[in-house]
Amino acid sequence: MVKNLGPLFIDITWGAGGSTSDSTLELANHFVKYSGTDVMMHLTCTNMTRELLDYALEKAKEIGVENILALRGDPPRGQERWEAIEGGFQYASDLVRYIKEKYGDYFCIGVAGYSDGH
Repeated sequence: MVKNLGPLFIDITWGAGGSTSDSTLELANHFVKYSGTDVMMHLTCTNMTRELLDYALEKAKEIGVENILALRGDPPRGQERWEAIEGGFQYASDLVRYIKEKYGDYFCIGVAGYSDGH
């Protein structure tokens, strides 16, 4: 059905702090498998441990996702300011660096940033 609409790709969010990470991976798998349309999966720094990132990237690669949108992400619900978790990632550029170190050029990585920088 989606393929009939002719999208260039399907963009799937990660959810605040990884709250919908399982759904993200399930949706990505479905669209890759049944629509043949490229998928771009979001990954955020919010509450992202290295273990969770490794799991998400391995699953993404396993199901055929090649496009990642690396984002810092919003603060978790109920938290006013964004803070990196201990041992986590501070900026989207940290995610990009880590992904490149682990996977080389397998993933095509996009980013979004704040105009005021950090």
